[in-house]
Amino acid sequence: MTPPADGREPEPTGRRTTADLVHRVRLGRLGPDPAGCAVSVAFTTRQGARHAGRGRSYRNTVVSLRVGEAVGSCAVEPDDEPDVADCAGASVADLLDHPHAAVRTATLDAYLMHAHPHETSQAEVVRIGAGDSLTKSMDRAEAVVDLLDARPGQRVLVVGVVNSLLHHLRARGVPYVPCDLKGGRTEWDEPIVTDFRDTDFDLVLASGMTLGNGTFEPLLATGAPVTLFAQTASAIAPWFLGSGVRAVSAEPYPFFWLHGGPSTLFHYREP
Repeated sequence: MTPPADGREPEPTGRRTTADLVHRVRLGRLGPDPAGCAVSVAFTTRQGARHAGRGRSYRNTVVSLRVGEAVGSCAVEPDDEPDVADCAGASVADLLDHPHAAVRTATLDAYLMHAHPHETSQAEVVRIGAGDSLTKSMDRAEAVVDLLDARPGQRVLVVGVVNSLLHHLRARGVPYVPCDLKGGRTEWDEPIVTDFRDTDFDLVLASGMTLGNGTFEPLLATGAPVTLFAQTASAIAPWFLGSGVRAVSAEPYPFFWLHGGPSTLFHYREP
Protein backbone atom coordinates (compact mmCIF):
# COMPACT_ATOMS: atom_id res chain seq x y z
CA MET A 1 0.00 0.00 0.00
CA THR A 2 1.55 3.32 -1.04
CA PRO A 3 1.98 5.80 1.81
CA PRO A 4 0.70 9.37 1.40
CA ALA A 5 4.10 11.09 1.56
CA ASP A 6 7.72 10.36 0.72
CA GLY A 7 10.05 8.76 3.22
CA ARG A 8 7.53 6.76 5.21
CA GLU A 9 7.84 3.15 6.22
CA PRO A 10 6.15 0.65 3.85
CA GLU A 11 2.56 0.06 4.86
CA PRO A 12 1.28 -3.20 6.35
CA THR A 13 -1.23 -5.18 4.34
CA GLY A 14 -4.93 -5.22 5.22
CA ARG A 15 -7.27 -2.51 6.46
CA ARG A 16 -5.43 0.10 8.49
CA THR A 17 -6.76 1.35 11.83
CA THR A 18 -5.91 4.22 14.13
CA ALA A 19 -4.73 1.64 16.67
CA ASP A 20 -2.19 0.43 14.05
CA LEU A 21 -0.91 3.97 13.62
CA VAL A 22 -0.53 4.50 17.36
CA HIS A 23 1.28 1.18 17.71
CA ARG A 24 3.76 2.11 14.97
CA VAL A 25 4.30 5.55 16.49
CA ARG A 26 5.08 3.95 19.86
CA LEU A 27 7.67 1.71 18.21
CA GLY A 28 9.33 4.74 16.55
CA ARG A 29 8.57 3.43 13.06
CA LEU A 30 6.93 6.63 11.78
CA GLY A 31 9.33 9.21 13.16
CA PRO A 32 11.35 10.15 16.23
CA ASP A 33 10.95 8.43 19.59
CA PRO A 34 7.61 9.72 20.95
CA ALA A 35 9.02 9.59 24.49
CA GLY A 36 11.49 12.28 23.43
CA CYS A 37 8.88 14.54 21.77
CA ALA A 38 7.33 16.97 24.23
CA VAL A 39 4.20 19.06 23.84
CA SER A 40 5.29 22.66 24.28
CA VAL A 41 1.91 24.41 24.05
CA ALA A 42 -1.62 23.18 24.76
CA PHE A 43 -4.65 25.36 24.11
CA THR A 44 -8.36 25.44 23.34
CA THR A 45 -10.11 27.49 20.65
CA ARG A 46 -13.79 28.31 21.16
CA GLN A 47 -15.81 29.82 18.34
CA GLY A 48 -19.33 30.97 17.72
CA ALA A 49 -20.30 31.87 14.16
CA ARG A 50 -23.24 33.03 12.10
CA HIS A 51 -22.34 33.91 8.54
CA ALA A 52 -23.97 36.95 6.97
CA GLY A 53 -27.15 35.89 5.17
CA ARG A 54 -27.36 32.53 6.94
CA GLY A 55 -30.26 31.72 9.23
CA ARG A 56 -28.41 29.61 11.78
CA SER A 57 -25.42 29.89 14.05
CA TYR A 58 -23.05 27.22 15.31
CA ARG A 59 -20.24 26.69 17.77
CA ASN A 60 -16.88 24.95 17.56
CA THR A 61 -14.54 23.93 20.36
CA VAL A 62 -11.12 22.61 19.36
CA VAL A 63 -8.26 21.37 21.54
CA SER A 64 -4.78 21.78 20.06
CA LEU A 65 -1.30 20.64 21.04
CA ARG A 66 2.02 21.83 19.65
CA VAL A 67 4.97 19.50 19.03
CA GLY A 68 7.93 21.36 17.58
CA GLU A 69 6.59 23.51 14.74
CA ALA A 70 3.43 21.41 14.29
CA VAL A 71 -0.01 21.94 15.81
CA GLY A 72 -2.37 18.98 16.04
CA SER A 73 -6.07 19.48 16.72
CA CYS A 74 -9.29 17.71 17.59
CA ALA A 75 -12.77 19.23 17.82
CA VAL A 76 -14.95 18.33 20.79
CA GLU A 77 -18.48 18.99 21.86
CA PRO A 78 -18.60 22.09 24.12
CA ASP A 79 -19.86 20.04 27.07
CA ASP A 80 -17.02 17.49 26.67
CA GLU A 81 -14.07 19.88 26.63
CA PRO A 82 -10.99 18.56 28.45
CA ASP A 83 -8.64 20.79 30.44
CA VAL A 84 -5.44 20.61 28.41
CA ALA A 85 -3.24 22.94 30.48
CA ASP A 86 -1.42 20.02 32.10
CA CYS A 87 -0.58 18.57 28.68
CA ALA A 88 2.12 21.20 28.17
CA GLY A 89 5.46 19.60 28.93
CA ALA A 90 4.17 16.03 28.68
CA SER A 91 5.60 13.63 26.11
CA VAL A 92 3.76 12.33 23.07
CA ALA A 93 4.22 8.81 24.44
CA ASP A 94 2.44 9.74 27.67
CA LEU A 95 -0.37 11.69 26.01
CA LEU A 96 -1.20 8.83 23.66
CA ASP A 97 -2.52 7.22 26.85
CA HIS A 98 -4.51 10.28 27.98
CA PRO A 99 -8.01 9.41 29.27
CA HIS A 100 -9.71 11.85 26.87
CA ALA A 101 -10.02 10.74 23.24
CA ALA A 102 -9.67 14.30 21.91
CA VAL A 103 -6.29 14.71 23.59
CA ARG A 104 -5.10 11.37 22.22
CA THR A 105 -6.23 12.39 18.71
CA ALA A 106 -4.64 15.86 18.89
CA THR A 107 -1.42 14.25 20.16
CA LEU A 108 -1.24 11.76 17.30
CA ASP A 109 -2.10 14.54 14.85
CA ALA A 110 0.65 16.82 16.16
CA TYR A 111 3.24 14.03 16.17
CA LEU A 112 2.52 12.94 12.59
CA MET A 113 2.49 16.55 11.37
CA HIS A 114 5.82 17.12 13.15
CA ALA A 115 7.36 14.00 11.62
CA HIS A 116 5.74 14.37 8.17
CA PRO A 117 4.73 18.00 7.47
CA HIS A 118 2.08 18.58 4.83
CA GLU A 119 4.49 20.96 3.12
CA THR A 120 6.96 18.14 2.36
CA SER A 121 4.32 15.66 1.19
CA GLN A 122 3.00 15.00 -2.29
CA ALA A 123 -0.22 16.89 -1.53
CA GLU A 124 -1.63 19.51 -3.87
CA VAL A 125 -1.49 22.94 -2.22
CA VAL A 126 -4.83 24.74 -2.53
CA ARG A 127 -5.06 28.43 -1.63
CA ILE A 128 -8.28 29.89 -0.25
CA GLY A 129 -8.32 33.64 -0.82
CA ALA A 130 -8.98 36.34 1.75
CA GLY A 131 -12.56 37.27 2.51
CA ASP A 132 -15.33 37.41 5.06
CA SER A 133 -16.39 34.28 6.90
CA LEU A 134 -19.06 33.21 4.40
CA THR A 135 -16.84 33.81 1.36
CA LYS A 136 -14.05 31.70 2.80
CA SER A 137 -16.47 29.00 3.92
CA MET A 138 -17.96 28.76 0.43
CA ASP A 139 -14.57 28.75 -1.30
CA ARG A 140 -13.23 26.06 0.99
CA ALA A 141 -16.38 23.98 0.51
CA GLU A 142 -16.12 24.23 -3.28
CA ALA A 143 -12.53 22.94 -3.14
CA VAL A 144 -13.58 20.05 -0.90
CA VAL A 145 -16.50 19.04 -3.13
CA ASP A 146 -14.13 19.08 -6.12
CA LEU A 147 -12.31 16.14 -4.47
CA LEU A 148 -15.46 14.04 -4.27
CA ASP A 149 -15.66 13.18 -7.99
CA ALA A 150 -19.25 11.98 -7.71
CA ARG A 151 -20.69 10.37 -10.83
CA PRO A 152 -24.24 11.23 -11.96
CA GLY A 153 -26.79 9.56 -9.73
CA GLN A 154 -24.40 8.71 -6.90
CA ARG A 155 -25.77 9.54 -3.47
CA VAL A 156 -23.43 11.07 -0.91
CA LEU A 157 -23.58 10.58 2.84
CA VAL A 158 -22.37 13.86 4.36
CA VAL A 159 -21.12 13.19 7.89
CA GLY A 160 -20.61 16.38 9.88
CA VAL A 161 -23.08 18.80 8.34
CA VAL A 162 -21.58 21.98 6.89
CA ASN A 163 -24.15 24.02 5.01
CA SER A 164 -21.57 25.42 2.58
CA LEU A 165 -20.75 21.87 1.49
CA LEU A 166 -24.43 21.09 1.04
CA HIS A 167 -24.82 24.27 -1.01
CA HIS A 168 -22.20 23.11 -3.51
CA LEU A 169 -23.60 19.59 -3.69
CA ARG A 170 -27.04 21.06 -4.40
CA ALA A 171 -25.59 23.38 -7.05
CA ARG A 172 -24.08 20.36 -8.82
CA GLY A 173 -27.24 18.29 -8.56
CA VAL A 174 -25.58 15.70 -6.31
CA PRO A 175 -28.11 13.94 -4.04
CA TYR A 176 -27.02 13.66 -0.42
CA VAL A 177 -28.00 12.48 3.03
CA PRO A 178 -26.99 14.87 5.82
CA CYS A 179 -25.78 13.05 8.94
CA ASP A 180 -24.61 14.46 12.25
CA LEU A 181 -24.65 13.24 15.83
CA LYS A 182 -26.38 16.48 16.81
CA GLY A 183 -29.33 15.85 14.50
CA GLY A 184 -31.57 18.80 13.66
CA ARG A 185 -32.25 20.22 10.21
CA THR A 186 -30.17 21.80 7.47
CA GLU A 187 -30.40 25.37 6.20
CA TRP A 188 -32.93 24.03 3.65
CA ASP A 189 -35.02 22.41 6.40
CA GLU A 190 -33.92 18.89 5.51
CA PRO A 191 -33.84 16.38 8.37
CA ILE A 192 -30.37 15.41 9.57
CA VAL A 193 -30.03 11.71 10.39
CA THR A 194 -27.98 10.70 13.42
CA ASP A 195 -27.24 7.11 12.34
CA PHE A 196 -26.08 6.21 8.84
CA ARG A 197 -26.62 2.46 9.20
CA ASP A 198 -30.17 2.51 7.84
CA THR A 199 -29.30 4.87 4.98
CA ASP A 200 -28.50 4.11 1.34
CA PHE A 201 -25.48 5.90 -0.16
CA ASP A 202 -22.66 5.38 -2.65
CA LEU A 203 -19.99 7.79 -1.37
CA VAL A 204 -19.08 9.33 1.97
CA LEU A 205 -17.98 12.93 2.55
CA ALA A 206 -16.96 13.07 6.20
CA SER A 207 -15.48 15.49 8.68
CA GLY A 208 -12.16 14.70 10.33
CA MET A 209 -14.14 14.80 13.58
CA THR A 210 -15.04 11.19 12.83
CA LEU A 211 -11.42 10.31 13.64
CA GLY A 212 -11.82 11.85 17.08
CA ASN A 213 -15.21 10.51 18.11
CA GLY A 214 -15.00 6.83 17.16
CA THR A 215 -17.23 6.91 14.07
CA PHE A 216 -14.51 6.79 11.40
CA GLU A 217 -13.80 3.07 11.31
CA PRO A 218 -17.52 2.13 11.19
CA LEU A 219 -17.76 4.39 8.12
CA LEU A 220 -14.83 2.58 6.49
CA ALA A 221 -16.52 -0.74 7.24
CA THR A 222 -19.44 0.21 4.95
CA GLY A 223 -17.14 -0.19 1.96
CA ALA A 224 -18.24 3.11 0.40
CA PRO A 225 -15.30 5.30 -0.74
CA VAL A 226 -14.63 8.04 1.81
CA THR A 227 -13.48 11.62 1.18
CA LEU A 228 -12.41 13.50 4.31
CA PHE A 229 -12.38 17.23 5.02
CA ALA A 230 -10.10 17.35 8.02
CA GLN A 231 -9.36 20.15 10.43
CA THR A 232 -9.47 17.62 13.24
CA ALA A 233 -6.75 15.04 12.50
CA SER A 234 -5.51 16.67 9.30
CA ALA A 235 -2.19 14.82 9.56
CA ILE A 236 -3.79 11.50 10.54
CA ALA A 237 -6.33 11.34 7.72
CA PRO A 238 -3.84 10.95 4.80
CA TRP A 239 -2.51 7.73 6.30
CA PHE A 240 -5.81 6.07 5.34
CA LEU A 241 -5.50 6.82 1.62
CA GLY A 242 -5.99 3.60 -0.28
CA SER A 243 -7.41 1.94 2.84
CA GLY A 244 -11.00 3.04 2.39
CA VAL A 245 -10.22 6.73 1.94
CA ARG A 246 -10.23 8.09 -1.60
CA ALA A 247 -9.18 11.68 -0.92
CA VAL A 248 -8.41 14.13 1.90
CA SER A 249 -8.68 17.89 2.20
CA ALA A 250 -6.28 18.52 5.09
CA GLU A 251 -6.53 21.89 6.83
CA PRO A 252 -4.13 22.34 9.75
CA TYR A 253 -4.46 25.05 12.38
CA PRO A 254 -5.09 28.01 12.00
CA PHE A 255 -8.38 27.16 10.28
CA PHE A 256 -10.09 29.30 7.65
CA TRP A 257 -12.69 30.58 10.11
CA LEU A 258 -10.12 32.13 12.46
CA HIS A 259 -9.04 35.01 10.22
CA GLY A 260 -9.91 36.92 7.06
CA GLY A 261 -6.61 36.40 5.25
CA PRO A 262 -5.66 33.64 2.81
CA SER A 263 -5.76 30.02 4.02
CA THR A 264 -4.04 26.87 2.81
CA LEU A 265 -5.48 23.40 2.23
CA PHE A 266 -3.49 20.30 1.34
CA HIS A 267 -5.32 17.93 -1.00
CA TYR A 268 -4.37 14.27 -1.11
CA ARG A 269 -5.71 11.61 -3.47
CA GLU A 270 -5.24 7.87 -3.25
CA PRO A 271 -2.47 6.52 -5.49
